[in-house]
Amino acid sequence: MTTVAGDNGVGPLLRGWRVRRRLSQLELALRADSSARHISFVETGRSRPSEEMILKLAEHLEVPVRERNALLLAAGYAPRYTESSLDDPSLETLRDGIETLLQGYDPYPAIVVDGSYTVVAANRAIGMLLSGLPEHLLTPPLNAMRITLHPEGLAPRIRNLREWRGHLLAQMERQIGLARSEPLRALYDEVAAYPLPETGGDPDDREDPVPFPYFALPLRIEHDGQVLSFVSSISTFNTPMDVTVAELAIETLLPADQATVAYLRSVSG
Repeated sequence: MTTVAGDNGVGPLLRGWRVRRRLSQLELALRADSSARHISFVETGRSRPSEEMILKLAEHLEVPVRERNALLLAAGYAPRYTESSLDDPSLETLRDGIETLLQGYDPYPAIVVDGSYTVVAANRAIGMLLSGLPEHLLTPPLNAMRITLHPEGLAPRIRNLREWRGHLLAQMERQIGLARSEPLRALYDEVAAYPLPETGGDPDDREDPVPFPYFALPLRIEHDGQVLSFVSSISTFNTPMDVTVAELAIETLLPADQATVAYLRSVSG
C-alpha cells in the first residue's frame, strides 16, 4: 500500500528528501526553476505547494514513485501513481514482454524482482542454479537475497562469497539510502546477520589453477562440480507511471568467460 504521511505535512517531508540528497535550498531551487525563498516557505509550511510543484521537486530529488504519492497525500492531493497487481489485466502486455525477455536470455540466468527482492519471474536457467536447495528457501514467495546469502542457500556454492556478499549488501545499503523502505531495511538486517557457511565461499582455501582477467566483479558459483562465472546487469523501467512497475528490476547474469558459455549451452539441451 502507498505510504501515508503523518502530521508532519509535505514541507518537512520534502526537506527530508532534500537533506538526504545533500542539496541546499538554492541548489534545489535552481534545478526546479524556483527560488530558495519559495523552497524555504514550502519546507516550513508557510506556502502550500501546487501539485505540479510537488511533482517537479520530487523529480529533481529523485524521490521514488511510491513516495511521490506520499508527498501528494501529505499536501492534501490525490495520489498520481497507481499501484497495480502484476496479475492486473492492464499489465498483460508488460507480463508478456517480461516473459519474452526472460526466455530470450536462456540459457543464461535472468530474474525479475520487486523492491524487496521478492522473485516475480525467472527463466529456466535460474531454476538450474537453484537445484538442490532446501524447500524452505524455495517456498513462495521466494526472495533473491535470502536465497543467495542464506548459509543453506547458494552461499556455500559461491567461490568468492565474501566479495559477492559485500557487493550485495552495499547495493542494498544504496537502495535504502534512496528510498524509505522498512521491508528492505528488515531484509538487510536479516541477511547481513547470516553467518558465513563453514564450507565453501573462501577463495583463500580454494584457489583456481588458472586466474581469469575479469572486466567486472563476477559471481563465481559451482554447479555440479563446474565453476561458473557471471557478471550481473540490472535493468529498470524508464519513467514508470505505476508504483509496482517502478519497483521492478530485471537482473541478468551474463557469462564472464567462454567456459561458462560452453557449459550453459551444453546443459540447456
